[in-house]
Amino acid sequence: MATAASFATVRGPAAAGRASYDRSSASPVSASPIGNLSQKRTSFLLSQRTVLRSAASISGRACEFNVFFRPKVATGAVSGRTGVRCDATVAEKESPVEKYEYQAEVSRLMDLIVHSLYSHKEVFLRELVSNASDALDKLRFLSVTEPTLMEPNPNMEIRIKADRDAGVITLIDTGIGMTREELVDSLGTIAQSGTAKFMKAMKENKENTNDNLIGQFGVGFYSAFLVAQKVVVSTKSVKSDKQYVWEAEADSGSYTIREETDSEKMIPRGTVITLYLKEDEKFEYADPVRIENLVKNYSQFISFPIYTWQEKSREVEVEDTESEDSTEEDKLKEKKMKKITEKYMDWELVNETKPIWLRNSKEVSKEDYNTFYKSTFKEFIDPQAYIHFSTEGEIEFKSLLYIPGMAPFNSEDMVSGKTKNIRLYVKRVFISDEFDGELFPRYLGFVKGVVDSNDLPLNVSREILQESRIVRIMKKRLVRKTFDMIEEIANREKQEDYKQFWTSFGKNLKLGCIEDTANHKRLGSLLRFNSSKKEEEMISLDQYVEGMKEDQKAIYYLAADSLKSAKSAPFLEELVKRDMEVLFLVEPIDEVAITNLQSYKDKKFVDISKEDLELGDVDEEKEKETEKEYRLLCDWMKQNLGDKVAKVTVSKRISSSPCVLVSGKFGWSANMERIMKAQTLGDNSQMEFMRGRRILEINPNHPIIQDLNVACKDTPNNPRAQAMVNLLHETALLSSGFTPENPAEFGARVYEMMGLALIGKQGGEEKAESVEQSTPSEEGATSEVPSEVVEASEVIAERDPWQS
Repeated sequence: MATAASFATVRGPAAAGRASYDRSSASPVSASPIGNLSQKRTSFLLSQRTVLRSAASISGRACEFNVFFRPKVATGAVSGRTGVRCDATVAEKESPVEKYEYQAEVSRLMDLIVHSLYSHKEVFLRELVSNASDALDKLRFLSVTEPTLMEPNPNMEIRIKADRDAGVITLIDTGIGMTREELVDSLGTIAQSGTAKFMKAMKENKENTNDNLIGQFGVGFYSAFLVAQKVVVSTKSVKSDKQYVWEAEADSGSYTIREETDSEKMIPRGTVITLYLKEDEKFEYADPVRIENLVKNYSQFISFPIYTWQEKSREVEVEDTESEDSTEEDKLKEKKMKKITEKYMDWELVNETKPIWLRNSKEVSKEDYNTFYKSTFKEFIDPQAYIHFSTEGEIEFKSLLYIPGMAPFNSEDMVSGKTKNIRLYVKRVFISDEFDGELFPRYLGFVKGVVDSNDLPLNVSREILQESRIVRIMKKRLVRKTFDMIEEIANREKQEDYKQFWTSFGKNLKLGCIEDTANHKRLGSLLRFNSSKKEEEMISLDQYVEGMKEDQKAIYYLAADSLKSAKSAPFLEELVKRDMEVLFLVEPIDEVAITNLQSYKDKKFVDISKEDLELGDVDEEKEKETEKEYRLLCDWMKQNLGDKVAKVTVSKRISSSPCVLVSGKFGWSANMERIMKAQTLGDNSQMEFMRGRRILEINPNHPIIQDLNVACKDTPNNPRAQAMVNLLHETALLSSGFTPENPAEFGARVYEMMGLALIGKQGGEEKAESVEQSTPSEEGATSEVPSEVVEASEVIAERDPWQS
């Protein structure tokens, strides 16, 4: 078991087992191992008079006493009476309370840090480099007033060497170093942060720290045990003439400190951390290339140069001793040389790229922004737009955002909640690029960029962004800047730029209409749709509103599976006749987005495929007369169709089709019903619940409807007329975007009507031939057959076209 002096947060004698005695109340108080106080109960033998006096005064002075009752049944009489014996403790004043510190089990705490605190083992290098950067920052800060601190070694740098054969990683910094006491405080105490102490001291002295220091949690160093079996720290402080070595094992709760006596290992100033890797970690983390990639990923923008020990190659000329053609005389006269590739190890600067977002935007060229975008996010096409800004005031952060030049090949990456497009830095140290909507909403997942903050709330491992008011404000401002960037593309003179953006990321903005109700106004102005007036070009909602009729009160739209089917839908007939524009929603997400948007500039969105469509400018008297005339037909058709339709009414939206099938106000439209049926995990019971009622609307000006109106009055039981009603209903199903429930039955009715049409055509031809044969053909004689137009209302039963 590790001792408390090894890693405990608070060092000192253990508190457990101590006890203090309150002489005034004569009650000993002892501390339990977990720090809770327990008070032993003490009994006093009181006289009967004392007991009665105590019991009588409890009700009035209960707050002044600490009384413990333990009633017992008396076995005999006391002074001739039956009494009750009570034990009571009366305290005239409160006993003193002792405070104890919690004792941490060091081995368990170390196990939590190594195995539970960090999500990825590779972050150990980020933590160690960050600590080295802090040490260099402290030295640079102190050297302003004490220039002599820089004399032992003027270089301020970090060097990392990985030995693949030995399985060892060595990290060297020329920072301020540590004394023996600082080793005990910083490395001998878990969660003790030298950086936090330094910043606190600077604030107390009212000095400007510039907020350049990174690690303030104090557990970053112990992340080395994620990959190392043993860690050795050799450090030389600028405040001491001696160099000390701190050493600890991963599975041990203790550590050792000794003075360095080996002259070969002495350093002028700074710290050398040597990690002896575990057997299963040597192959991955002892690789120099792996170390270089980790530095580039996490610590590329550290303000101090970072060098890694890398294998390099060069061409050198050597004497060609293997040439067989040359004689000995030739060899003596002239030596033949050849070039070979020689491999060698040398230091290589890793962090050459400077943090472009920390520079003034006026000093950075467009080429620099594009180059940074391509190198950071591994892109090969220039971004469509970028925005570089800094926020000051309540919160401070700097950011550089890009809109990619093209959409990713996998469309699922655009709406994934865990895209790696936003790289979060805290004081130039990379923290994470995996977020689930904390910094950006899901529908803006295509935006790429960096965010660098000095005061972002992170957890101890720095990998998880904690939900807080600061994070919500950051998210709001990042979204607002993104909208500014998109609107800048939309307002460009070159309209092809926004067409390209809409083709790539238009679905994301439609998804935003569903998920982000707070930004509906800004999202609405960015939407683009096809319409009945401009079939080739897509229009914005602003353009639609500008072109609306004076008496038009709504924005009309129609959802369909394709642009071709939308253009030929019967719902458009009356609107096109009145020169009203209709938006075509041809993508599956369109209808859901518009439904959530609800309105734009106080104009409600209206689906023209649903009931109770109001077009304005209607002759109410004429409408009432028509409804009265065809009321019987509507009732007769509803009786024949039964539950297939909710009702049959006279239509206001069609002018050339005989009928159309519309949806109810509060159910799915035909297009939405088709989409939901195609879902892999669709629920049939839910579909029955959500499917809207269907209403058949008839066109009173169509000949078929007029003939049916006569038939329902003269021969309502005619089976052929009833079959025609069913055929009209199923045809309206298809033309309105629905699917017939029984396609085979529908096909049989069509074949039957085709057969009747062929029989009628043949009968007409035979009748015409007989008329020609019976008519005498004399020269100059003209025979005129008078043509008679029979109105539908004048058809009598003997000449009923529905009779066989």
